[in-house]
Amino acid sequence: MASYVQVKDLRKNYNSLKAVDCVSFGIEKGEVFGLLGPNGAGKTTTVEIMEGLRKASGGEVSINGYNPQKNDFRLKQILGVQLQKSAMEEKIKAREALQLFGSYYKKSIPVDELLELVGLSEKKNTYFENLSGGQQQRLSLAIALVNDPDMVFLDEPTTGLDAQARRSIWDIINKLRSEEKTILLTTHYIEEAEYLCDRVSIIDHGKIIAEGTPRQLIDNSGISHRIDFKTENPVKDDTLSQLSEKHGKVDFERDTYSMKSDQAGKPLIDLIKLLEKEGNELTDLHLERPTLEDVFIKLTGRRIRD
Repeated sequence: MASYVQVKDLRKNYNSLKAVDCVSFGIEKGEVFGLLGPNGAGKTTTVEIMEGLRKASGGEVSINGYNPQKNDFRLKQILGVQLQKSAMEEKIKAREALQLFGSYYKKSIPVDELLELVGLSEKKNTYFENLSGGQQQRLSLAIALVNDPDMVFLDEPTTGLDAQARRSIWDIINKLRSEEKTILLTTHYIEEAEYLCDRVSIIDHGKIIAEGTPRQLIDNSGISHRIDFKTENPVKDDTLSQLSEKHGKVDFERDTYSMKSDQAGKPLIDLIKLLEKEGNELTDLHLERPTLEDVFIKLTGRRIRD
């Protein structure tokens, strides 16, 4: 069965520049899908084509069977879009903004319900200009949801917000997931994608260079886990030899042993068993596993904010 969203061989050229170069991916119904890439990688252009805001040079996009390039009224009724930056009349109140945008659709969620969802009930009569940055972002998200859309585009929804405001947006996205909304998320916060997304595609220089669940991308990256540990007594040479043979060299510096492995579970199990066998005990243990950001840097050579 076809995916709810299908992007096939999508291209966007600006003279000789290939901003989007044969990009293909699918998004399943009810999935939170992340599109990640450094600045200038082509992700925003891809998203804008999918939203119908920019014309493609070639390729196909289908959302629930509709083509956004054809400006189909039926598609607009099921889409919600939160752009990176939204222009809003400064003297419009939060409630008024939702009433206005809700009037553009055949159906809309009651205003008070939306205000409660995004935590702005107490700010319903506050002018847009008097809302904090985080509150303006939450109002922008509420506007994207005003028509109870099946598909939601969130283009860097938490950029510039403090940690508490970002977590508030995360909670809303998780609630949308529980309602089986299909979400495409772009973000400059790699831990946000790792926490929220069911699957991600990494785009660089206009091409998709990796795709999978965050866990799959990490596990297949070849990046080592690092295990640091301290023990009550010095570890016997025979124990160190057995660990090294199975999982790679064990280093010792000052009072800490360190080992690297492409997995974490098996080395830890072996370590504990061998220490127990020699009558030794762990006094400290630290596991540093690779992150999606480590994968991103390995694949692109850049951090996501570069």
